[in-house]
Amino acid sequence: MKTLEEAFHHTLQDIYYAETALTKALPNVAKAAGNTDFKALVLAHLAETKQQIVILDKVFASIGQKAMGVKCDAIDRLIKETDGIIKDATGIALDACLIAIAQAVEHYEIARYGALREWAKVLGHTEAHDLLSQILDMEKAANSKLTGVAVSAVNMAKKAA
Repeated sequence: MKTLEEAFHHTLQDIYYAETALTKALPNVAKAAGNTDFKALVLAHLAETKQQIVILDKVFASIGQKAMGVKCDAIDRLIKETDGIIKDATGIALDACLIAIAQAVEHYEIARYGALREWAKVLGHTEAHDLLSQILDMEKAANSKLTGVAVSAVNMAKKAA
């Protein structure tokens, strides 16, 4: 990559891959979750992730590109770490660790969507900028909801245990 346009397109493909991979990983997280609020949050975010892929399809179309992903090592590693947590942790620690790794995923996505949104603005991709802003807001809200479940339920249960 030598231009901002190339960086924008590559990063868009990266996040497309990431969102697609998450649609396959999130059902396993929901199945492993013990806290009902957390489980419901994961399932809601799965539906939201599918909606984000539809929005990303519109982003690609708005810049005249075919929607496609390129391997994202970061998300693959986070999913692998999630699988390890599901395998190794139990009880309250399982939910606490799953929330922490889910927030790591959200932080990755927030960073990516934040950069993409600003690049779209600089590059004059107005429609892409607006669409990416929608997804960025969704990711920030998901992170906030994860914090809420952690603070109000999961971490409190850990204290009581």
